[in-house]
Amino acid sequence: MKSLQKPIDQYLNHIASQRGLSPVTIKNYQRNLAEFVLFLTEKQITNWTDLDSEHVRLMVKKLNSKGIKARSIATKLSALRSFLTHLVECEILTFNPAKGVAAPKLDKPLPKNISVDEVFQLLNINDDNPLSLRDQAMMELMYSSGLRLSELVGINLVDLKLREKEVMVLGKGSKQRLLPITKKAVETIKAWLKVRPDFCEAGETALFTSKLKRRISARSVQARMEKWGLQQNLPSHLNPHKLRHSFATHMLESSGNLRAVQTLLGHADLSTTQVYTHLDFQHLAEVYDKAHPRAKRKKT
Repeated sequence: MKSLQKPIDQYLNHIASQRGLSPVTIKNYQRNLAEFVLFLTEKQITNWTDLDSEHVRLMVKKLNSKGIKARSIATKLSALRSFLTHLVECEILTFNPAKGVAAPKLDKPLPKNISVDEVFQLLNINDDNPLSLRDQAMMELMYSSGLRLSELVGINLVDLKLREKEVMVLGKGSKQRLLPITKKAVETIKAWLKVRPDFCEAGETALFTSKLKRRISARSVQARMEKWGLQQNLPSHLNPHKLRHSFATHMLESSGNLRAVQTLLGHADLSTTQVYTHLDFQHLAEVYDKAHPRAKRKKT
């Protein structure tokens, strides 16, 4: 076991002095590598030069069978991979046996959403304060069109077509898309535009501006939405992504049209939309019964 531990101690000293990592990070490396040392000792492997990729795979499989979360396994494997890379650089090993070993796939947690009633509760703002008018317009527009936070703050006055109830946004990959706007969003934007001149310099192109008289920042939008979530007594924390996801969920539950929601959200891949949205089984069953040729009942 000493022959396995000595290179680890040298490695920990190296990353502490050369990379300036915190004591907590060093401790995490030490703990993760200690598990591999214990495993190799059980396999009667006494030297790192005897380690091969199959041993690493067996260790990952063992951790997985013990119920260790995929993210934790990935962290442990990353620590081992970094350590073995160091041994290669020191010419102790000729190759890194952990390099081609993959960790279990990480579960993608579904984003949370708020209910339709909670959205109405959030947006039921009766306040003529200029910043309240702006915030209401931002939240109405985000929920109206399923905008990303970056798309919301990036909107310019020329991107709006209020008469046509449309807005042009710049999404990921610098891809533009034209989106519909609800009547309520149009009304709140018009109310904001009346007071907007007090919050911007002449020639400012941004739709939404701050007290600093320039384009509002993403961080400010997050803070303001968090504030309104608390003020409107929502049962859970509010953030821009949750409002976008709520739009997607509610649209999908109402329409059942995954392709249309994909287009509205600006997703290049349909699988991304499937991760962002979820339906209750009852609704899926109804869509299935109406759509599948073998599920349809014969007309009498």
